[in-house]
Amino acid sequence: MDYKIALIRGDGIGPEVVGEAVKVLNKIGEKFGHTFTYTDVLLGGCAIDACGKPFPDDTEEKCKACDAVLLGAVGGPKWDSCPADIRPEKGLLAIRKALGLYANLRPATLRPALADASPLKKETVDKGIDLMMVRELTGGIYFGKRDRYETEDRGTECTDLMAYSEKEIERIGRRAFELARLRRKKVTSVDKANVLETSRLWRSVMHKLAEEYSDVEYSDMLVDNTAMQIVRDPSQFDVVVTENMFGDILSDEASMVTGSIGLLPSASIGDTAPGLYEPIHGSAPDIAGQNKANPIATILSAAMMLRYSFDLMDEAQAIEDAVDAYLNAGYRTADLAGEGVTPLSCTECTEKIIALLK
Repeated sequence: MDYKIALIRGDGIGPEVVGEAVKVLNKIGEKFGHTFTYTDVLLGGCAIDACGKPFPDDTEEKCKACDAVLLGAVGGPKWDSCPADIRPEKGLLAIRKALGLYANLRPATLRPALADASPLKKETVDKGIDLMMVRELTGGIYFGKRDRYETEDRGTECTDLMAYSEKEIERIGRRAFELARLRRKKVTSVDKANVLETSRLWRSVMHKLAEEYSDVEYSDMLVDNTAMQIVRDPSQFDVVVTENMFGDILSDEASMVTGSIGLLPSASIGDTAPGLYEPIHGSAPDIAGQNKANPIATILSAAMMLRYSFDLMDEAQAIEDAVDAYLNAGYRTADLAGEGVTPLSCTECTEKIIALLK
């Protein structure tokens, strides 16, 4: 079968790591009898350079013509002086909204070979870290109305509106419960219901869903307590679901307790194709073009694409197993190489992983 993939190579190291993920996908195609057809699409800083805006007119159409989207990274200091409405990050917000990508899936998994890289105590790490952050992606304060105005006695004042509807909460909550059924059947819903009206609505909708998914263990947790619990004992979590801003913060925290931000993938999905898959790291312009980048997060993002967009479970597992075998063998790129370890280049890393594919 042929699968159509839109490639947003992006900025900084984005083109390098996307190129390496494509090599892995092509090898998977050879081994399992699939073909992948790629379409290059502009978004972010490179799009600003090419046509003056971060989300070109034809980007949405090209992405919707594909089955999934693989994105490298966007942004960098080159575009820091751009007006707010044409910053590279605006392209990300635009494509999420255009494709209806309301659910961001961020796995935070500690791979055994890198246990020593975690900043947490050994006794905490030994319990294991394997949680899935499910973040609502197209609502809340990031998409609410904004205002800036002058007051008579307080100077300039600004407002950002956080708004959520029952429908928005229900669809992200249902996504979390369905994911939990495929994992360890436990959902933690994170809110600030002791203060925010939106969180009180969030909690009431989640409670109704919990009754429907009675086979899944459910609990509420306030966001400040969640931040503490992630560093105290992340092993207690399976699927964590929350609104946009809380999820933005907590997913970054969860990724750091694994000690390896360069290895973590993500998926942004909606109710229809295509989903968007990307590494959580940035564009790292300081090492762009030097063949030093770690491509594993993008390679694992491609594995998530195979699993969640194409339902190719064995193929996704083959990539993840190859990455584990690579790490267990002691191979490292510069970001993970300790003292006395000769780091592999970006392309050498991919070569090793492809050689370990089964």
